[in-house]
Amino acid sequence: MSKSISELFNTDKKLVSIYFTAGFPQLRDTVEIIENLEKSGVDLIEIGLPFSDPLADGPTIQESSTKALRNGMTTELLFEELSDIRQRVNIPLIIMGYFNPVMQYGVEAFCQKCEDIGIDALILPDLPLREYQLHYKEIFNRHGLDLIYLITPQTPEERIRAIDEMSNSFIYMVSSSSTTGAKAGFSEENQGYFKRIADMKLKNPTLVGFGISDKNSFDQATAHSQGAIIGSAFIKHIETQGIDQISSFVQNLKA
Repeated sequence: MSKSISELFNTDKKLVSIYFTAGFPQLRDTVEIIENLEKSGVDLIEIGLPFSDPLADGPTIQESSTKALRNGMTTELLFEELSDIRQRVNIPLIIMGYFNPVMQYGVEAFCQKCEDIGIDALILPDLPLREYQLHYKEIFNRHGLDLIYLITPQTPEERIRAIDEMSNSFIYMVSSSSTTGAKAGFSEENQGYFKRIADMKLKNPTLVGFGISDKNSFDQATAHSQGAIIGSAFIKHIETQGIDQISSFVQNLKA
């Protein structure tokens, strides 16, 4: 039985969530990366479904997406690779991508596949909240899938409250309104934003993403949140060091 996302937040521990692109560095690396991440003590994994036009992604993730598509990664192949993942790992799994591939696959069919595999939630940054409420929420609920929404420093309080009301797992707090990428640390402005959101006393916990690359930026990001999401820095690591050196990356974050 896989651990649910909500169970993760029942502790005071600062959670480590790792994002990687399915089909990168090599087409068939996805399952091994997931297994190695779980063994390394990561709390949550976001599997990126590569897309040809990733608007919110910085250059590192865009390049990994382009390479994964070139390697031959598709939605169907990802589902095939993950078909027995729940016999291998218990860690909560999220698929992150854009709504276009989900639409092309068929929303109902996509959600059914996720339920069959044991995916816990989806992150679809370009699916508008209103659209989700009107057309898709019922489908997601029927298949036991949470939809996780992103907020940025520019998101109005009213919208943050609406997202909090709609959410059942956590809110993805984007550290800046620019594209993703690893940075050395956070500005006072960023840290003020983290505190402002913490002071709103939302019912859902928050994880901070975009710009986390090492212990220092992880600690800054989690001072006012329950954990952090690392993407670009991890992708660079597996590209240069290989997927059998995952534990060293995770240990450096926690050191």
